[in-house]
Amino acid sequence: MRAQGRIIKGVGGSYEVSADGIVYTCSAKGIFRNRGETPLVGDRVEVDILDEREYLGNIVRILERTNTLKRPRVANVDQALIVFAVTHPAINIDLLDRFLIVAENEGVDAVIVLNKADMCDGTEPAHLRSIYEGIGYKVIVMSAYTQAGVEELRERIEGRVSVLAGPSGVGKSSIVNCISDREMETGELSRKIARGKHTTRHAELIQIAENTFVVDSPGFTSLEIDALESDELAYCFREFRPFIGECRFNNCKHQHEPDCAIKAQVGKAITNDRYERYKGLLGGVGYNS
Repeated sequence: MRAQGRIIKGVGGSYEVSADGIVYTCSAKGIFRNRGETPLVGDRVEVDILDEREYLGNIVRILERTNTLKRPRVANVDQALIVFAVTHPAINIDLLDRFLIVAENEGVDAVIVLNKADMCDGTEPAHLRSIYEGIGYKVIVMSAYTQAGVEELRERIEGRVSVLAGPSGVGKSSIVNCISDREMETGELSRKIARGKHTTRHAELIQIAENTFVVDSPGFTSLEIDALESDELAYCFREFRPFIGECRFNNCKHQHEPDCAIKAQVGKAITNDRYERYKGLLGGVGYNS
């Protein structure tokens, strides 16, 4: 018997596939390895059911993907919830912008979630909200500890497949616990390195409600961006877009050229910090933590 389902978890070559309300433990046929393909969490797949009583199957086909993220490695997501803590650990703005660039490049809507609002006086999240909402991003300030902002987040994820991405120790698994009925393992925060310990080790698709899923993923503190052409990178900065194409030169890299429409907006529609990060990425300068 063959069924269609969605991969909800994958560890060491073993996959859990939800199909018609049943979760099957599946392996992947060798044809994927021969083609250089790897099934991903979030993939819609066809499965040959090998044993209905033991719920065993074999993935035989990966259906067409709408999008793919490389880190975390997931497919077919509607939006990325980019999670940072307001403090403990402090926000790495460079890493935040890298996440936004990756989301823009993949055509995935991004929502910025600032957790641990109970641990600050409100100045920092208000400042960041002003900057990023001005660019056009939704910003949710919340506290998994006090539950502040949780309802706003629930409304945002309803009916969507959302991936939580961000560094370790920012409370991603605690946020999942707030919006779902399951208790995920959460790590004790190391005072020395301000990172979560023994937290999420793999990406997993978690059903919150009918047609509502979240993907929790391992935390990390650096994010490499594949080489992009200058016009592609510029387009990944939302505030650049209204001015792209208005420069004197068609191949303008918005760096040293005269009469550049992008440079003319620095300090106005474009913040100095965001423009400097664009130049750094264009020149191959890393912003790892």
